[in-house]
Amino acid sequence: MRKFVLYVLLLLPSLCLAATGFVKTDGARFVRDGKPYYFIGTNYWYAPILASQGQGGNRPRLKRELDELSRLGVKNLRILVGAERGSANVTSLSPLLQPEPGVLNDTLLDGLDYLLREMERRDMVGVFYLTNSWDWSGGYGFYLRECGKGDSPDASGAGWEAYCHYAAQFYTEPHAQNLYQEYVRRIVSRTNRYTGRAYRDEPAIMAWQLCNEPRPFAPEASAPMLRWAAGTARLIKSIDPNHLVSTGSEGTVGCMWDETLCKELHACPDIDYMTVHIWPLNWGWASRDALTESLPAVYEKAGSYLETNLRIARAIGKPVVVEEFGYSRDANQYLPGTPTLCRDAFYRFLFDKVVASRQTGDVLAGCNFWGWGGEGRPSAERWKPGDDYLSDPPHEPQGWYCVYNADKTTVRLIRNTAKALRK
Repeated sequence: MRKFVLYVLLLLPSLCLAATGFVKTDGARFVRDGKPYYFIGTNYWYAPILASQGQGGNRPRLKRELDELSRLGVKNLRILVGAERGSANVTSLSPLLQPEPGVLNDTLLDGLDYLLREMERRDMVGVFYLTNSWDWSGGYGFYLRECGKGDSPDASGAGWEAYCHYAAQFYTEPHAQNLYQEYVRRIVSRTNRYTGRAYRDEPAIMAWQLCNEPRPFAPEASAPMLRWAAGTARLIKSIDPNHLVSTGSEGTVGCMWDETLCKELHACPDIDYMTVHIWPLNWGWASRDALTESLPAVYEKAGSYLETNLRIARAIGKPVVVEEFGYSRDANQYLPGTPTLCRDAFYRFLFDKVVASRQTGDVLAGCNFWGWGGEGRPSAERWKPGDDYLSDPPHEPQGWYCVYNADKTTVRLIRNTAKALRK
């Protein structure tokens, strides 16, 4: 009996924590434990791989990096649940959580469980996106392949239109939808083997996200995309009513610049907040050969784009998170030790928007920079299995948008802004 009582006493802190600490919405703002919740966070998509004990696993690195992020005040992480089998036409991520439909890699699920426990120990929360519209982690193409659509085409260069036509089919293929929803059910209803809690009770989860950067990809897919988003959000809420749900959308860019479509997407009653991504280089707002000279135009265009999306969020009464944004280090270099003055300037521009929003109680609640590379280092411009994981996906130059732990000026800016939000 004494041993049983001792066991219960040791377990009580975890049991109590499971019932509190969830991030909620209160009108157009986030709250946590009854207090307004504003944050500077990061994208750390590969964390479950590091947390695993198989290919790519590195738990010592994971714990060191979580400790460092926690010291910086970065306690909000945006994370990929896991990769599906990718296309033969692109450089895809490995290892795979879902190599075949309905077949889940238990080693990586164990890593996801372990990650949640380690995040909880550091009072961190995560936004977990369930799939990808892009094929670097399988995504839509994985499900479309099972419908006889073949491998996704290479979206670079002249292949862009072919990829859009291909990806748009995801929303209208019943078999693809069924496979995706079954996967969502299995993940969201999972029980953590380290904490013994159902995921619905895990305090380290802030939100489930439908997808990374869902787009209709074609005008005729807009209505099917809205039905998919509403149905998936409703499914998640039926399994897990404790956590938030978000789309993972880029904002109006992800809605073909259609403000009405963006508003309808995020006005869905089971979608709790609005997301925005801002990519000046990828979207042609800046030149890789003139990063400094491009900054005034970047500020103008990014500010205007952000305000457009904030206006939509105010109209529907929901918070906004700029959950992806990045800028190259000076001279478009990738290696540690190269200057980051341009990137720091762009980060400061967006960080200041979050700080100002907190001061006025506006809808912009936080941002997640892309992304944390920590102590990882690139071995070549393109990733291959066995290389360190960085924030840059395998098909992009390694180190392009990466924040290394040795980037002193960026790290100091992040720390100072996170501190300002806590005041």
